[in-house]
Amino acid sequence: MTTVIKINQTQIHQLDLSPVINVIEKFDKSSEILNLEQEITFQIDYAREETDPRELSEISEIRLWFIALDSLYPWLPFCLNWREGELARYVAMLVPHQFNRSEGIQYNQEALDIWIMQKTFVLHRWLKQQGIKTNSRLKAMTQIFGYDLDDYLFELL
Repeated sequence: MTTVIKINQTQIHQLDLSPVINVIEKFDKSSEILNLEQEITFQIDYAREETDPRELSEISEIRLWFIALDSLYPWLPFCLNWREGELARYVAMLVPHQFNRSEGIQYNQEALDIWIMQKTFVLHRWLKQQGIKTNSRLKAMTQIFGYDLDDYLFELL
């Protein structure tokens, strides 16, 4: 079941992360957070001028809110609904990119490389703490962005 977290312009401008905190805190044991695997989507209510051509991920205030969120819950990509494109949108909030009408989001490749490896390290450690020893979830996450992680990397971790 998808969990929709609604955030509005006031929350964004005040860096109010309570909409996410309230969802996460419902799970009183860390192992219960696993119930949110690939379940979270964000509904962003942010008013713009009709002539404003920017995507939400191009608005600095929204990006700052997601940076604050990522610093609080660096393992959150595990909980995002990948099937609905929420992981790609989340990454667009954190990684420099451009939009191409025919090809969609074009991430800055070096920045994406750094983000992928940083999240791989964070999530590997976090999943291990949760008692999940499989690396297939991490491989699946990185494959969305065209990466094919070798098992040897996980041996090093």
